[in-house]
Amino acid sequence: MAENPEDVESDKPLLMRTPHKMTGNVWTAVAHIITAVIGSGVLSLSWSVAQLGWIADPINGQTITNHSYLQAVQNILGGLSARICAFLAYFNLFKLGVVYTITSAISIRAIEQSNCYHEQGHEADCEYALTSYMLLFGFIQIIASQIPNFHTTKWLSVTAAIMSFTYSLIGSGLGLAHTIGNGKIEGSIGGVPTNKPIQKVWLVAQAIGDIAFSYPFPLVFLEIQSTLKSPPLKEVTMKKASSIAVFTTTIFYLCCGGFGYAAFGNSTPGNILTGFGFYEPYWLIDFANACVFLHLIGGYQIFSQTLYAIVERWYAEKYAGSEFMSDFEILEIRLNPVRLCFRTSYVVLTTSIAMVFPYFNEVVAFAGSVTFWPLVVYFPIEMYFLQKKIVSWTCKWVLLRIFTIVCLFVSIFALIGSIQGLIAKRFG
Repeated sequence: MAENPEDVESDKPLLMRTPHKMTGNVWTAVAHIITAVIGSGVLSLSWSVAQLGWIADPINGQTITNHSYLQAVQNILGGLSARICAFLAYFNLFKLGVVYTITSAISIRAIEQSNCYHEQGHEADCEYALTSYMLLFGFIQIIASQIPNFHTTKWLSVTAAIMSFTYSLIGSGLGLAHTIGNGKIEGSIGGVPTNKPIQKVWLVAQAIGDIAFSYPFPLVFLEIQSTLKSPPLKEVTMKKASSIAVFTTTIFYLCCGGFGYAAFGNSTPGNILTGFGFYEPYWLIDFANACVFLHLIGGYQIFSQTLYAIVERWYAEKYAGSEFMSDFEILEIRLNPVRLCFRTSYVVLTTSIAMVFPYFNEVVAFAGSVTFWPLVVYFPIEMYFLQKKIVSWTCKWVLLRIFTIVCLFVSIFALIGSIQGLIAKRFG
C-alpha cells in the first residue's frame, strides 16, 4: 500500500518537514536567490577592491544543492556536526538581520544627505544620526514578520529582486559614467596605501570578510529548493535557477566592484551609494537608495522566515495543544501569540544590536568571516567526500584538503581584521 505523503512528512524530524503546498518554479527560485545574494554586501565591493587593488582576481561563489542543508549535515556527517552546523546557521541568519538593519538605515539617511548636499552645497554639514532610521526599519519588520511562512513570500522576493537589479545597475552605471568622465581608470595594483604595514593588513582582512559576506545564501538556497513544485524534478529546476542567478549576480558583483574602484580609485567610499563619491544626479541616487531600502525589507524576511519556522515548529512540537499557538485575527490578518511575541522580540534584538554597532564595513566583514568557511567550504566538502566516496590521498582529495585549509586561514585572517576594525570603530 502506498504511503500518504502527508504521513511521511509527519514522521520526519522537525527541521526537515515541508508541510506547505509547493508551487515554486524556476523564476520564483531565481527571484529568491537574487533577493538573498544581491544584498548589502554588493555595495561594499568597490571598497573591498580598493583595499586589495587591481591585483585581486574576480570573485567566485559556491552553491550547495541539497533538499535541506541541516538535514544533509545530519544524515551524512552525524549529530555533532549537525549541532555545530545548526548553531552557525542560526547565527548566520541572525547576523544578516543585523547587517540589513544597518544598511537600510544608512540608505535612508543617504537620501536626506543627498537632498541636503544638493540644496546647500557639497561642503555643507549634512550629518544625521542613524537611530531613527533603524527604528523605522525595525517597525516595518515587526509588521512584515507576521507573514506566516517562507512559502508566502514569493511576491516579496519578486519585488525585492527587481529593487536589487535596479540599484545595482544604477551603482554600476554611475561608476562607469564617472570613469568615462575622468578619462582614465583610477586605482593601483596594490590598492589603498597606508602609513603602517599593519594598517594595510587589517584593511585587506576586512576586505576579504566583506567579499565573503557577499555570498550568504547556502542555507536559504536549500530552503528555496523546498518551495519548488515537482515535476519537473526539483534538482533540475534548481540547477537551472541557480545557474541563471549565479551568472547574473557574478556580473553585477564584478561591475559594482570594478566600476566603483575604477571611478574613485584609492578614495573609494565604503558604500558606493551612500559614501557620496556621487553627488549628482541627486534624484537618481535618492531613487537607488530607496530601492536598497525596499530590497532589504524583503531580504530580511527571506532569511528571518527560515529562523522563525525553526523556532515555531520546535515550540509547536514541544508544547502541542498550547493556547499560545491558537490563531486570532487582527484586521483580517491571522496571528498567534507565539508568532507575535517571538518575531517581535527577534526584530527588537537585531535592531538593538545594530544600534550599538552601526558600522557598515566592519560589521559586514565580521559577519562574512565567521560563517563563510564552515558553512560554505568545510561542511559541503566533507559531505562531498562521503557521498562520492573520495579515497584519501588521491589527487582530488589532496586538492580539496588544501583548498579547505587555505580558506580556513583566510577566514581566520578576515575575522581578526574585522574584530580589530569593530574595536577601533567602537572604542577608538
